[in-house]
Amino acid sequence: MMKLDDVKKLHQKKYRGQFGFYLVEGEHLVLELVKAVNANADFSENLRAESITLYITDDFEQKATALNSGFTIVNVTQKQMSQLSDTKTPQGIIACVPLPRSTAGAVTSVRKDAKQEAVHHRKQDEKQRYVYLHEVQDPGNLGTILRTLAWFGNFTLLLSPNSVDPFNSKVVRSSMGAIFHVPIELDISLDALQSRFNRFAYLDMAGEAVTASSFADFECYLFGNEARGVPKNTLSEFNAAPYTIAGSGKIDSLNLASAVNMCVYELSR
Repeated sequence: MMKLDDVKKLHQKKYRGQFGFYLVEGEHLVLELVKAVNANADFSENLRAESITLYITDDFEQKATALNSGFTIVNVTQKQMSQLSDTKTPQGIIACVPLPRSTAGAVTSVRKDAKQEAVHHRKQDEKQRYVYLHEVQDPGNLGTILRTLAWFGNFTLLLSPNSVDPFNSKVVRSSMGAIFHVPIELDISLDALQSRFNRFAYLDMAGEAVTASSFADFECYLFGNEARGVPKNTLSEFNAAPYTIAGSGKIDSLNLASAVNMCVYELSR
């Protein structure tokens, strides 16, 4: 079990990588975590009850016991909980959860080598679709996208270097527990994608409509940074086809999460 002083450090990315754990705060998220552990998600083979520690204040003791989660339960004072919490009004329950070893990014982080290219990929699953986000920055956008991918299922999320950390507390909260149900790979460069996939689709105003049947024929779907999109000079080297989400033309862009959500819906119809 980690020392409480080390648990406090998990709000910083470098310590999440160093210790191999992240924090999950709040009753709803802990309930979703229990569901994920019970479901025995095959992409998070180390998400086991015995590897999770639950920190609670006295007023949460009965609820924590009633969960029958198998987690290690540690009682802390209100003052200690406020030091562990990332919110202004702590609910009184926080779980310390191991980073998924099966994700490329988690492997890289635990090895303490952020610059190492992720090379340990799972075998490509023909039933899985892959969504690649290039340098996404907004935690709320990433959390919303995770919720959509979890809702429809059979999606793996690939994140480029310089993207927001999905195990950041803001992303975890905005995902509403979806982060426990979506396979994630971190630090995947655009160049690395070409060795894994043959055909790509991306959004462009001049592309074919995403409602076209051909939109479902690709292996990987590329989405760019909120402000800059996917680098056009790189796309020219890809076997990538442009598609568009038809609109009124009154504005020139969609929110990233909204665009991904609409595309995922079309792919899942």
